[in-house]
Order: sequence, then C-alpha cells, then structure tokens
Amino acid sequence: MPDTSRPLKIGTRGSVLALAQAHETRDRLMAAHGLPADAFEIVVIKTTGDRITDRPLKEIGGKGLFTREIEEALTQGEIDIAVHSMKDMPTLQPDGLIIDCLLPREDVRDAFVSPHFGSISDLPLGVTVGSSSLRRRAQLAHRRPDLNLVEFRGNVQTRLKKLDDGVAVATFLAMAGLCRLGMTHVAQGGIDPAEMLPAVAQGAIGVERRKDDVRLAEMLTPLHDLQTGLRVAAERAFLARLDGSCQTPIAGLAEIIGDRLTLRGEILRPDGSAVVSGMRDGSLGDGPAMGTDLANELLERGGPGFMTL
Repeated sequence: MPDTSRPLKIGTRGSVLALAQAHETRDRLMAAHGLPADAFEIVVIKTTGDRITDRPLKEIGGKGLFTREIEEALTQGEIDIAVHSMKDMPTLQPDGLIIDCLLPREDVRDAFVSPHFGSISDLPLGVTVGSSSLRRRAQLAHRRPDLNLVEFRGNVQTRLKKLDDGVAVATFLAMAGLCRLGMTHVAQGGIDPAEMLPAVAQGAIGVERRKDDVRLAEMLTPLHDLQTGLRVAAERAFLARLDGSCQTPIAGLAEIIGDRLTLRGEILRPDGSAVVSGMRDGSLGDGPAMGTDLANELLERGGPGFMTL
C-alpha cells in the first residue's frame, strides 16, 4: 500500500473539474483501503487540448487531445494511475494501458445554461448559442436551424464568463460536471435525453493503469461500478465501430432496467441537416455486440460520408 513516504501518484488535467474527479478517486481509494490523504499525490499534467484554446478541437486533432500527455506519463512511470472523463477517451488505448475501473456514473444529461432563457424552445429566432461540441451543435442545428451557432471552448468557468460578456445568450454543459462541482444552480435544468441524446460515456470517470501493475489492479477493484462498466462498454463499442472523434457528431446512451440493457444511438450530419437514430435491447452481457450492431445499422442507413458532409 502507498504511504506518506511513497505516495500513489494520480495524474490528471488541471481544470477545476478534472481536479474534482481526481480528488473523488483519491477519496474513494482512501475509504476503500483506510489510507490517509497524504498517501496520495495529485499530479497535474497540461495537455495539448488545455494549451490550445483558440481553435476548434477538430482542427487540432480531436479525441486524445486531453489524454495523450497523461498517458505518456503513465507509460513512463511518472504517475501510477490516470483519471479521465470517459467521453474524452479515444476507443483505442496505448499498448500496455487499460481502463478497467469506472466510478459510479453521474447525471448523463446535457445542461442548458443561459442567464436569459429557460430552455431551447424559449430561445428567440436567430440568437447566438455557443458550444465546443460538434455533437451538440449538430443536434441544435437539426432542431433549430434558425440559431447562430458559434465555437465556445474553455472550462466551465470560462464558458460562464463568455455568457456574462454577451458572446452568446446560451450554452450547454454536462450536468455531471456541474454536479461534481456543486454548481447545478448555474443551469436552467437538465435536458431530457429523448430531446438531446448525450455524448457516449458522458458522466463516467475512468481510472487508467498499466496492465502489468497487479498492485494497482487490486487496489482499484473495490472502486469499480459494475452497472457503469456495462453501460459504458456498450456505448464505446458503438463509438468504436463508428470511428468516433471530435470531428464526427455521435450520441449514445445505454441504460439498465432490471436484467435488460437498452442502447440508443444517433449519428448526425455536422450541419444538422439529417439525423439517423436507432435502438437495441438485450441482456446485460450483450452490450458490446449491441453497440457494434447498432452502429452497423446506422452506417448503412446513413450511407457513405454521412457524418462528414
């Protein structure tokens, strides 16, 4: 077990939300193993996505921008584990690394944030709405083609300041992040997934380790939430088949009711001009196969180049 002389090093991005997720992981490890806080060290690693904030993600590399440097530090032994928002994670991991620990999932919904209006339907014709998410912009353009949609990157605090400065009248955040920051009051409310299907793995925190680190595997086992793992496995299989990145608007959500798993997914044209959606229902262990099968159906129905037109 780690101790004050040999603390377990937890790698994370430096945003307020990323630090909150790293501290949640540390607190769960403390509780599971009866360890003090100073048996852990939070190591902040600045990623490419954090350094370049004035350009759309799709222009600088898409998924992996918020994880690459952290995974390099993990591979090189500079940190012992890495804490990630699973919706930021590419579906392929570097050789020698694995994520087999997922914390209990938070609220999966998108949050509508506006100082002036209560919901999407309340927005006047032609107003400016900001979002860094291609998925959210495509979904909004499909529903409200009259709106002026602009790129809106930055952490939670940065985006709220942009609203205060009048850059846009509304934006969207993940309810999970607001819950973890104790800031749900800034949102007008969560958007029903039937109205805006969330990003794959939204609200889930993954803990990454080196595959050959048996000690860490044993330490993390009590933290893994089985239902979150089953749901995220189905969603990420769906994403993997679609080759999802920040350049492709994809949404997906798996839910468990009793001993059944339901997966809903959709793909959109980036301009919101068309959407193809579908659903699968099956047993709990069938999630990855359901994800792949649903993705195949949507790809066939959408046709070549559907998400890149």
